[in-house]
Amino acid sequence: MNYNPYYLKCAQIVTEKSIEKNTYVLVKHGIISEITREPRANVHIVDLGDSILIPGMIDMHIHGREGCDVMDAELSSLTTISTSLAKHGVIGFLATTVTASWQQTLKAFEVIGQASHHKMPGAQVLGAYNEGLFFTETHKGAHNEAFFLELTKERVDAIYQASQGSLKVMALAPEFEGSMEIIRYLDELGVNVMLGHTNANYQQATDAFAAGACGGVHIFNGMSGVHHRDPGCAGAVLMNKDALAEVIADGVHLHPTIMEMIYQLKGKDKIALISDCINAGGFSDGTYRLGELDVIVKEGIARTKQGSLAGSTLTLEKSVKNIIEMAKVPFIEAVHMASLVPAAHLALADELGSITLGKRACFAVLSPDLNVQATIIDGEVVFCEQHVALFNR
Repeated sequence: MNYNPYYLKCAQIVTEKSIEKNTYVLVKHGIISEITREPRANVHIVDLGDSILIPGMIDMHIHGREGCDVMDAELSSLTTISTSLAKHGVIGFLATTVTASWQQTLKAFEVIGQASHHKMPGAQVLGAYNEGLFFTETHKGAHNEAFFLELTKERVDAIYQASQGSLKVMALAPEFEGSMEIIRYLDELGVNVMLGHTNANYQQATDAFAAGACGGVHIFNGMSGVHHRDPGCAGAVLMNKDALAEVIADGVHLHPTIMEMIYQLKGKDKIALISDCINAGGFSDGTYRLGELDVIVKEGIARTKQGSLAGSTLTLEKSVKNIIEMAKVPFIEAVHMASLVPAAHLALADELGSITLGKRACFAVLSPDLNVQATIIDGEVVFCEQHVALFNR
């Protein structure tokens, strides 16, 4: 449905530079056309009372939700994930794979490629994230090492082609022979290389950044940690000023003090909040599958039978709340860690990630206690709690 131009008014509006009060955001043809304190006459005003308007969030590392997994390689599964994410203020996501057979992996990328070129009912598929296959057994986490493969240009090409060019991120372990050449090749393709599930030492990780890698997959988890004689991959991510750190802010993957340390070292522009959510997200405790492995969820925490953490059941609005409370991050910075930072990482900041003139009208409406009340994509409501009066004219 296409709405006529309208203003959104909330108690607080999180713009790119500040938090504004008594301010109106004009949405016209799906674009943010005006941010003002003096709305025009004869334009409909949607007054959301004490709510908070933030930029729509981007989950750039998510495997599934509500019983569906990217590795199902079914458009219906991505549709369910899309609808579920909209309930949590997410307007776009990278459909993220996990280690499985080569054939199933290519099939999953084919479906992601299809979905990335179609309008979804909720959060849009912004591309594909390959988290699988090219890792080390030492830090395999919830990946089945039986399916690990050597990283080659031919396999990169096969994945890229299967994804119809939608591949945005490739996670890999850089310690293997030939990795630097592959990193350079991926960089030339415009694919972001993230270091993960790796036993690379500090120098190997540093060399990977010099070759074109740009960050660390869920930092500290699935990588060599900091030791006083070798800062490891985690240390390399922390100390490289240009490297992005993915953070799972659930208080389980990272101790609150470690989250605070990451914030102090990386700052507001190089932390991306991710959910790393699996198909158990939105469901109760029980046994689920992640790729080729059984995962047991107890008290919302997902682990393999061997005890390794296996993704999460987290949502991004909870991540924002958690990193504020646990790491003392200011509210506006926490919001942008779930919106503007991932948008910039994916080269989408010209159109998404902040409430700025000329950008797409993609928002999340939050209650004062930071629960999602509504989600708007390109000016259209894709999710709304029943008690929230959006466009009730």
